[in-house]
Amino acid sequence: SAWPPSRNTPQAISAVKGRNSVIICPHPRAKLVNAKICNLMRDALVKMGAPADTEGAREIARRARGTPRIAGRLLRRVVDFAVVEGDGTITRALADSSLTRLGVDHLGLDGADRRYLKMIGEDYQGGPVGIETLCAALSESRDAVEEVIEPYLLQQALIQRTPRGRMLAVKGWRHIGLEPPRAAGQGTLFDG
Repeated sequence: SAWPPSRNTPQAISAVKGRNSVIICPHPRAKLVNAKICNLMRDALVKMGAPADTEGAREIARRARGTPRIAGRLLRRVVDFAVVEGDGTITRALADSSLTRLGVDHLGLDGADRRYLKMIGEDYQGGPVGIETLCAALSESRDAVEEVIEPYLLQQALIQRTPRGRMLAVKGWRHIGLEPPRAAGQGTLFDG
């Protein structure tokens, strides 16, 4: 289906052309993605002969980044945990513990994503840091960083792409367990 019509499209295009910050909110029907992935996973579970409750399938879908390929990969791994450690049934608790042990956090970020965020936050004080510097520090190709790691981090508002380089957003700082630095001259309400 086509993108829904938007009254704000001209403003968004002019903001992008002017290199101003653009905040793009997901469409209200974006939650359908997780529901569709959950349905796909239930079908796959039936084919695999692995029972699962709705909450277990929903937990896997939530951490799959809206991507059926990732959902399938995570599903196969969680089924392995269910067979080895349980009675073969995928519950929410089993899916949560399995995915946590696999290194997939509650936002669906894996080790490479967290390494990217921590590098910007800890090594470069939140940025801005250039893409070439990041790629060299991560030992990743520019294509891998721009096409695999960054899109989901941008979608989740964890990082910002600016003309000067990549920067951690407030949500990114909090996700890695650090407080964002205050702007120069910015005090608290009760600073004397």
